[in-house]
Amino acid sequence: MFKLISSLICVALLSACSSLPESLSTSNENVITDYQQWLESPVDQNNEVRLGGIIANVTNLKDKTRIEVVNMPINSSGKPNLNSEPAGRYVGYYNGYLESMAFSEGRLVTLLGVSDGEEQGKVDDFEMSFRIMDIKGFHLWRIEETVVVHDIESHLSPCYGLYCRGSRGLPSKGKVVQEVK
Repeated sequence: MFKLISSLICVALLSACSSLPESLSTSNENVITDYQQWLESPVDQNNEVRLGGIIANVTNLKDKTRIEVVNMPINSSGKPNLNSEPAGRYVGYYNGYLESMAFSEGRLVTLLGVSDGEEQGKVDDFEMSFRIMDIKGFHLWRIEETVVVHDIESHLSPCYGLYCRGSRGLPSKGKVVQEVK
């Protein structure tokens, strides 16, 4: 009985960690989640799109907010993949005001919206065409960093336990692990 309850709790916790935020969910099973697929679809077709990436620019206009995003692939829970290279840009328009400090340059975001044509723009001096989406939902992500330290063990030192850590004078190795939350 204990094993069954433990298994159910683990499954519930794991599914909660990897679920799509409510603001990004849709009943449309054909929502486009791949940037290249969106580019290949007809411009005038009103496809539902869910894409993520890094905010490049936010402009509050008179009655809406323009968000320029550098595309990054997303996983099934809508999180941008930190291990992939950014590729391409698109623009989302949100009806209403969005605080530009919250939607600051460099933040990770995922947008849900409907495809709404193209617009011409510039990145520095380079002119390019941006696909546009009318934003229905969004989710801002944060990056959590964890430092993992791997002590190099020596079989010559008989010390074990909490108080021996770092007392051997041997180097330690570690790495910073980044996770989108």
